[in-house]
Parts: sequence; structure tokens; C-alpha cells
Amino acid sequence: MRVKVLGSGAGGGFPQWNCGCSNCVRLRAGELRGSPRTQTQIAFSVDSQAWFLLNASPDLRTQIIATPGLSPPDGSRRSPVAGVFLPSADVDSAMGLLHLREFTPFRIFATPAVRQILTEENTIFRVLDRATPPVQWSDLSMQSQCGSPIVADLHGDSSFRCSAVPLGGAYPDYVSGALRGKLPAEQAVVGLLVEHGDNRLFFAPSLSGQNQEWKKLAETSDLVFLDGTFWNDDELIRATGSGKTAREIGHLPLSGADGLLQQFSGDGRGRRRVLIHINNKNPILDEESAEYRQVREMGWEIAHDGMEFVL
Repeated sequence: MRVKVLGSGAGGGFPQWNCGCSNCVRLRAGELRGSPRTQTQIAFSVDSQAWFLLNASPDLRTQIIATPGLSPPDGSRRSPVAGVFLPSADVDSAMGLLHLREFTPFRIFATPAVRQILTEENTIFRVLDRATPPVQWSDLSMQSQCGSPIVADLHGDSSFRCSAVPLGGAYPDYVSGALRGKLPAEQAVVGLLVEHGDNRLFFAPSLSGQNQEWKKLAETSDLVFLDGTFWNDDELIRATGSGKTAREIGHLPLSGADGLLQQFSGDGRGRRRVLIHINNKNPILDEESAEYRQVREMGWEIAHDGMEFVL
């Protein structure tokens, strides 16, 4: 399995267009040892021909164009992008679908609740139905429920399986109260487990810390992408003087009592742990910071755009 990090930043990327925090100012001035980041996006393939996306970031068009292997063959209008797996209905997870509206059929995998939000409450996503045949929606199965995971059979031995685990997050604010009250809470935000042969990839860029089910999958996966959004729980409040904590908006901070670094060591032999969805104010973006050194010394990798893995 080949895995490419097309984007590694949180909403707004890095530097964020409207942010004057120290990290953004120093990056723009060339004074920060670090690199720009587009919004979180992963691509994987088990045969180097058909590629599947985890997430659909607002930067998706630019990310696809910048990535070798994701362009159509010469003289063709056929994309190597065969499908998209959505972890939630958040703008940062689903807006990129609108970049894929140019009459090319592919599959979208999501929980039934996320599919309902995007196809019934937000009619703009019906633009995807213009393809011939139209885009196909498939329901993700949950690890905690009975049922078979998604199986994508590409070329016999090239098949893979994907299933989801509830992460305890909330539905986006734009979802109407009437619909929100009818949707199962466990389908709001999910982690995605991709299995190919003995190899396992786990993707959870938004950990609320409300449950521990994700740990079982993370501890047994070969490559793990976990929520690296905030260093401190009050990071946004420190920067702006108001707002919500990291936990209040659905992200487990890295540091502090019961933070991600304390909760999950994941130091099993041969496993790679990668922090992704990194907010522009997070000090780990500065490769000369104490926080960056601490994370690296603990065996974590910090995702950056263009990173590649082979399992």
C-alpha cells in the first residue's frame, strides 16, 4: 500500500490567510524553520493505479494537481481518483468534493448520517450527480456494529477493506437543529481503518477524547495518523483572548494531563505514529521549538505536505 500526505494542516492551512499569530508572521517572513501546509488530505493506493482519498479538503484541487500519479493519462478525461472516504460532514472534510464535479464518476464512502447531511440538507452537493453514471454513495460500516466493511476489489489480489470507528465528535454547526436531533451521535465523526493483506492504516485527524475505541485500532495498525491540531487545551483562548478550548471544539490536545501524548504511546515495533491536522498556532510547526523536539524524541513524526509511506 502506498500512502501520500497531500495536506497536513488544520482548517485554513499554514499560514492561515487571516492570521497574524507568531507562527504565521514568521513563516511569511522566512524567519521560521518550518514549512507551509495545505489542509489535511491523504491519498492511498494498493496497486499504484486507482487512488482513494481519506477526507475531501478545501485545497483538494491544488493538492491533486501537485501530486504525481493523480493526473489523468494523456488524452484522457479519466481520473486515477476512484473514491473518497469521508470522516465527517465538516467543511474541512467535505468541501473538496465540489472540486470533483467535472462529470467524472467515482464513489463516496460515508456514514449514513453524513450522506444524509450532504445530499439532503445541502443541495449544492447534487452537482456531483451530473456525471454519467452519477457519483455513487456507499455506507461505511462501523467497527462497533455488525456488518461487513467496505471491500474494494480492484484486481483480485489488490482488494482492500475499510471500516469506521466512532470518535465521539459532534455534527457541524451548519446542520439544522431538526436534523441534528434525528441523527445517530456515533456517526458524526469517525476514524477510518484501511486494511490490505496484513497491513493496516488508521486515520483519525479529529479526536474528541470522549471515548477510547480508537486506541484499539491505532495500537494494532502499521501506520497511524492522529489528531495533532493543538498543543494546549487553551491554545485558541491564549491567542485571541476568547473562544473555546480544544476539547470543546472536538480536539484532544497533545500536552497536559490526559493529553494525546500521555494517552497513547503506540510504541509497538515497526509502527509509525504521525501527527496530522496541525493548527497554525501549534508550536510543533516550529522545528526549533522545545515542543517539536519533545514530540520527535517521543517517537512521533509530524506530517508535512508531500510525505510518502509504503506499507
